[in-house]
Amino acid sequence: MTTDPAPSAPARRAPAGAAVLREDVTEAIRDAVLEELAAVGFSRMSIEGIARRAGVGKTAVYRRWKSKLHLVLDLIGAFAADGLPVPATGSLYGDVRALLEVMSHVLRHPVASAVIPDLLVEASRNPEIAEAVRGALLDGQHRMAQGIVADAVARGELPARISPDHALDLLIGPLYWRQVVVRDAVTPAHLDTLAHQVVAALKSPTDPA
Repeated sequence: MTTDPAPSAPARRAPAGAAVLREDVTEAIRDAVLEELAAVGFSRMSIEGIARRAGVGKTAVYRRWKSKLHLVLDLIGAFAADGLPVPATGSLYGDVRALLEVMSHVLRHPVASAVIPDLLVEASRNPEIAEAVRGALLDGQHRMAQGIVADAVARGELPARISPDHALDLLIGPLYWRQVVVRDAVTPAHLDTLAHQVVAALKSPTDPA
């Protein structure tokens, strides 16, 4: 006597996985963040306010970012220098001038003037924010400064004792002060002069070890 084969199990549907996130909704939320920051600042900004301004539910925001800090840091990461190639012009002056051009462009972005000063205030009060902001703002720039210094040392243009952190201070400090704090225009001629001054300072025998 033969037995009928066991009935096959019904085919299982493949899991749908994560919901597809609409890019237009994502961009609407990012735009809403900039508007909300300009209106109320980081400390008073809320996911509810962002969602209302973007015309979406809070769930749409939380599907993309777990907190307002992560949302803002994502915006910063979108225009920060992280991921950009280290300038390789063949000279210290050329590399410094190229990096100044990149950073000047970064600091002209609306996020820089609308977000970074406010975040730095919050960072002074909250170690978690301070660490996150440091990673978002400094990691890429530090990597570029390290590359520029290492190449200049290899070419014999700089002594090996030069600190990339000191180089970064000389590069970014004046630009940040002029563009974000004073809010003066930065011309190509100004960047040319600043590049010469940075190179002269780095080559100075009084540069700290």
